[in-house]
Amino acid sequence: MNHHSTVIIGAGPAGLTAAYELQKHNVQSVVLEQADRVGGISRTETYKDYRFDIGGHRFFTKVEEVNTLWQEILGDEFIRVPRLSRIYYDGKFYDYPLTLITTITNLGLSRSGLILFSYLIAKLKKYLNLTSEAETFEEWVTDCFGKRLYQTFFKTYTEKVWGIPCNQIRADWAAQRIKDMSLKRAVVNALFGSQNAKSLIKEFDYPRLGPGMMWERCQEIVEAQGSPVYLNTKVVRVEREGRRITRVIAEQGNETLELTGDHFINSMPIAALVHKLNPLPPEEVLAAARGLKYRDFLIVSLIVNRDRLFPDNWLYIHSPDFRVGRIQNFKNWSPAMVPDPSKTCLGMEYFCSEGDDLWEMSEAELVELATQEIIGLDLGVKPGDVEDGCVIRQRKAYPVYDGEYRQHLQVLQDYMMTFDNLQTVGRNGMHRYNNQDHSMLTALLAAKNILGEDHDLWNVNVERSYQENFTDEEWNRRQRPQQSKPAPTQSVPPSAPSTEMSS
Repeated sequence: MNHHSTVIIGAGPAGLTAAYELQKHNVQSVVLEQADRVGGISRTETYKDYRFDIGGHRFFTKVEEVNTLWQEILGDEFIRVPRLSRIYYDGKFYDYPLTLITTITNLGLSRSGLILFSYLIAKLKKYLNLTSEAETFEEWVTDCFGKRLYQTFFKTYTEKVWGIPCNQIRADWAAQRIKDMSLKRAVVNALFGSQNAKSLIKEFDYPRLGPGMMWERCQEIVEAQGSPVYLNTKVVRVEREGRRITRVIAEQGNETLELTGDHFINSMPIAALVHKLNPLPPEEVLAAARGLKYRDFLIVSLIVNRDRLFPDNWLYIHSPDFRVGRIQNFKNWSPAMVPDPSKTCLGMEYFCSEGDDLWEMSEAELVELATQEIIGLDLGVKPGDVEDGCVIRQRKAYPVYDGEYRQHLQVLQDYMMTFDNLQTVGRNGMHRYNNQDHSMLTALLAAKNILGEDHDLWNVNVERSYQENFTDEEWNRRQRPQQSKPAPTQSVPPSAPSTEMSS
């Protein structure tokens, strides 16, 4: 049996950030990772020397501690990438953020006028108190922007991402995300002439060989300082006595590992953690864990015999005629991602759920589907251009915020806070759809707690809206968690996926 100061479950951005922060203060840890490489959903996959992300991951943050960590680890390996992304809808491409001329040209004066009229009617109804309190996403967006704008720029993509009809998504979810969402500001600015919308960033940092480069380098650093990272290691049991975790039992091939520790940090899905506890928690806690849902994700990476295609880093595919949700052009993120400059590598991203028809397709069927869709989108790919492809499936990519998730998560949060030496961090560890920097911030603060500080991790990011829309002053005011306060019951959920890219 091996004893460690801190046992960390998961070697994604959160788990490795905790290990890195601890080793900077001469506190060693051990990190357990089920996969064969580090990085979690922020890893970089490789196929025949073509490198691609599991979704795109920009390195942009207003959290100074996170930016400092990135620079410490990777430094000169960052490149500066100009940002360009567009929306594909109804057979046409819209600038993102939207511009007035392009939007009116694509929609036409008549359709633009009807959207404006629908918007004004919605505002008039609200002013005259003719609408009841919105209960669903569909009602909330329609009340705010009018039915036509909702149907044009919100409905299809939201349902494609989540697989949930908009009339089954809670209104408070929309209120949290859309009140400061960049798409809303861009649409209103383009169609109604608002001068108050803040621009999205024009460029961002990106590791030369993809985001996995960051976490592979981080792994090298912590291991060189005496904190091992065990890959292909599956946690099978987390033993507890009263208010303390005592040890973790894990399997590495045919070998069983028993690790005791003074402190434990978890970044595996919180629902999975609960079911690995021994003894098991009370039934109401297990029921809450079973109630949490996830959205899965797969990416079809296509190698295309074209030296250049569209100029975007990524495209949002709003059209219901295509199942693909986003398309990454990895050569436009970093030329080094593509080994042959005469080729292009595209990432066709599909949002799905394990067991549905998309998930159950064979790799050959998915490559064929993606090939036919990229040709049908008329983006410059012709029949015969696609030379090869592969498929990566990612389970539990996105925590789902259905109508019941908040009460389930509150039960789990309350239960987790009863332990004296266990902290849970990151996207899946806290069941929050947050960006890479927010996952890292929770891990940084968890490490600081072990070092003697007192931070409430559940207060990080409670009010978060999309970060690019804030000034530095606004961001700092909103983001820094308070110390030594019990976590409140959330009145609204943290942010949900929009048409904006998450990192």
